[in-house]
Amino acid sequence: GDARVRGQTGVLSERRGSYPFIDFRLLNNTTLSGEIGTKKKVKRLLSFQRYFHASRLLRGIVPQASLYLLDEDYLGQARHMLSKVGMWDFDIFLFDRLTNGNSLVTLLCHLFNVHGLIHHFQLDMVTLHRFLVMVQEDYHSQNPYHNAVHAADVTQAMHCYLREPKLANFLTPSDIMLGLLAAAAHDVDHPGVNQPFLIKTKHHLASLYQNVSVLENHHWRSTIGMLRESRLLAHLPKDVTQDIEQQLGSLILATDINRQNEFLIRLKSHLDNQDLRLEDAQDRHFMLQIALKCADICNPCRLWELSKQWSERVCEEFYRQGDLEQKFELEISPLCNQQKDTIPSIQIGFMTYIVEPLFERWAQFTGDTPLSENMLNHLRRNKAKWRSLLHKQHSSSRSNDHSGQVTGSQEQTLNKEETP
Repeated sequence: GDARVRGQTGVLSERRGSYPFIDFRLLNNTTLSGEIGTKKKVKRLLSFQRYFHASRLLRGIVPQASLYLLDEDYLGQARHMLSKVGMWDFDIFLFDRLTNGNSLVTLLCHLFNVHGLIHHFQLDMVTLHRFLVMVQEDYHSQNPYHNAVHAADVTQAMHCYLREPKLANFLTPSDIMLGLLAAAAHDVDHPGVNQPFLIKTKHHLASLYQNVSVLENHHWRSTIGMLRESRLLAHLPKDVTQDIEQQLGSLILATDINRQNEFLIRLKSHLDNQDLRLEDAQDRHFMLQIALKCADICNPCRLWELSKQWSERVCEEFYRQGDLEQKFELEISPLCNQQKDTIPSIQIGFMTYIVEPLFERWAQFTGDTPLSENMLNHLRRNKAKWRSLLHKQHSSSRSNDHSGQVTGSQEQTLNKEETP
């Protein structure tokens, strides 16, 4: 059950239904056999570079951060950015470019060092690096949204939340390591389609996890597989590693958006009753779950320039799923129809019904810190910008349509919309 299922997520089983064999990694790739050969050569070359880097570590030449395959100019800029990793305006897209697409590995090596986790848990740097490379490579770079850059972005946000005084004063090294690991691996091997798609196409993972938190269960089990394969924690007592694996699962499973109300109701109850006791490991774990949920959907709370990029990326992924459903004559999922579901309408709905309720409660927990106020201000400004863009779309559609009608999804969004 715990054995790692590598490379399996991206396949629709022919045995379970009438749908043809689909490799999600190649959905938007017309890769020729020659190109595949070239990719293998490049991967071997990068692998050689990685192990050469590891051998330098073994000889005691330890860099400040895991910045490899970079020239001095890029390395210097990346190090400068890492010095500001706790700032909310951190540009993960720029950081990914400066690290040659290795933002997740570089960021985690730095944060493990900053938080003293390498020393506390007596971690081997080479093993840690190898594990993080495995995690990074198990994300699908073809996904516009659910890729390693998203994982790095969530990890950077998690780092910011772990520094909030209300939480930071009680966190143990184990809590911090769990929070960072869960953030880094929470979407590992994501196929770029959602759970309903996997269920209606009778994907083997949907059957394996009985249609419950299918993707989240897979992310968790894949993470455990990589932890065991890398032997990162093999030197720790077995009961400690088992506890870490279980808690990682609890954190990653909390990111299932279908459980949003469950967590919100519980958080509201704690805040209303003022009965959170962060000295208690159980309450600390619950707040780590909330922190990870916030980090996972914090894009609308970023600067507009960053938030807009993430919004366009996630909608592009939705639209790709819709195109795939249309191609195989399946019912197009909600938010996945590019003709009906516009980016502004999707984002306004997401902010109103998912993001705002969660971040307002988070601000109540943290005590309206500068970070929480900053995030809520960005959220309100970004929502106002999307609403302005939506009205422009309506004006444009009215000028082109003498009847003056708008699409059903747009009208629904306007009727439900609340002024921030």
